[in-house]
Amino acid sequence: MNGRRGHCTIFLGMAAGVGKTCRMLQEGHAGLEAGRDVVIGLLEAHGRVETAQAAQGLPVVPRRRVTHRDTELEEMDLPAILRRAPELCLVDELAHTNAPGTEHAKRYEDVEDLLGAGIDVLSTVNVQHLESLNDQVAELSGVHVRETVPDSVLGAADEVVLIDLSPEALLARLRAGKVYRPERVEAALNGFFKIEHLAALREVALRQVAEEVESKRLVTEPIGTRDETLASEGPQAVGERLLALVEPYPGSQRLVRRAWRSAQRLGADLDLLYVAPPGREPDDSQERQLAALRRLASLLGAILLVERGDDVAATVAAVARRRGTTYILLGRSRPARGLGRLRVPLAQRLMEALPAVDVRIVADRSPRRRGSQ
Repeated sequence: MNGRRGHCTIFLGMAAGVGKTCRMLQEGHAGLEAGRDVVIGLLEAHGRVETAQAAQGLPVVPRRRVTHRDTELEEMDLPAILRRAPELCLVDELAHTNAPGTEHAKRYEDVEDLLGAGIDVLSTVNVQHLESLNDQVAELSGVHVRETVPDSVLGAADEVVLIDLSPEALLARLRAGKVYRPERVEAALNGFFKIEHLAALREVALRQVAEEVESKRLVTEPIGTRDETLASEGPQAVGERLLALVEPYPGSQRLVRRAWRSAQRLGADLDLLYVAPPGREPDDSQERQLAALRRLASLLGAILLVERGDDVAATVAAVARRRGTTYILLGRSRPARGLGRLRVPLAQRLMEALPAVDVRIVADRSPRRRGSQ
């Protein structure tokens, strides 16, 4: 190609059926009519008639077949698209996990290759697939989404387009069979597609796009404009650094995601810290949880630090001074027992040791494994 990086547009929605894919296809047709070389790299129609109709007339790069554990799967043919080198490629369902044996584990990584080759990309994703919102969406809807995409992928997009639909309109589409096949409608209405869930997800999607627009406005506004002047008069997050205290148990992942979103709003870097008891090696379960925390930290662009120390507050304070921490986030400790009730709580010890650092306790519904802090 010419060395130019492709332009990425992501259509974001609150749930399946709001019209993200159809809007992507409409943009594809507009590009085709404008004389551009457009192809569908991957389309998930899910049996929806209107989606199939909207795709008619657009060139398609056939999927390739991948065999995994004696099962034949169909995936996007990334090498074929790169050889074809279109100007614009449409790639549905950005958070999809690819079959083993393909170039990348996730579809968003395929898209990165396309962009790097100078190909413009249109893609789609639902707000519940954003990694940092995983816990929040599970609390809102009761459904834990397994396929996620790093928030940085959305942040790196050149354009994020919210495809908005009222919960009532989406439910009408669902009942009319325009979202799922008839046999799945009743289960959907009683599960993920309850109106209160959809209303909450819509609010999350609106807020997410507002944050994306604000961050891009502050970064891209030309020097000397009125907006930039107004922004400079407000609170600045220059030099902020967050430190989230974690432990090797599943609930820490929720704290990490909350901390990451706080860091994003502040424009701050994020460190994760586990203060390990000296002289005690983690058991198999703790090793697995630490590995999971490392993967999550890598996904979100955070740093996981492991320090050994008997005095948690003193260890945290030393790390905070070394790292230039301005905010500390920690989960709620379980109620102390016996003489432990006489001990000053960790949050208070941290505030006394670090008077210039803000300390925030994050709500955590998961049972804690270590209460000695």
